[in-house]
Amino acid sequence: MKKLYIVRHAKSSWSDASLSDFERPLNSRGEKDAPLMGEILKKKGILPDLVISSSAKRALTTAKIISEKIGYSKKKIEKDTNIYHAGLRNMISIINEVSNDVQSLMIFGHNPTFTQLINVLANYDLPNLPTCAVVEIECLVNNWQALTAGTGKVVNYEYPKKYK
Repeated sequence: MKKLYIVRHAKSSWSDASLSDFERPLNSRGEKDAPLMGEILKKKGILPDLVISSSAKRALTTAKIISEKIGYSKKKIEKDTNIYHAGLRNMISIINEVSNDVQSLMIFGHNPTFTQLINVLANYDLPNLPTCAVVEIECLVNNWQALTAGTGKVVNYEYPKKYK
């Protein structure tokens, strides 16, 4: 069985209109929520074998903050530019390509794809994955290549407002 942690980036800033969407940083709420979620994951003993992040600034910053809190080396985060614009099929393909040596995977990225990914993989009914939320899915497969619709089960769902 594999473990998949799907993490939407923390809240981002729209204050600088000159920045592209890709370059948007976290806003003050995002800068508070990411460490909070990292602490929550640390208390739960969550330390993935591999972290992959969208290379968009807000996602990568979230990945670095949470990784630091849980004890995963920021230098080991794999950046994947394909996550930024990935649709559902592309996201599943990205996960399918992960080495089977990896038992637990944490991915950082964007909506609406991440909400769709959770709903399809786990036959779940989540209307919207909030910013900085983490969904833990037990994947009822022995290798990542076999991960497809309905092969997962949501076992944990954490989000910042749950703790405020």
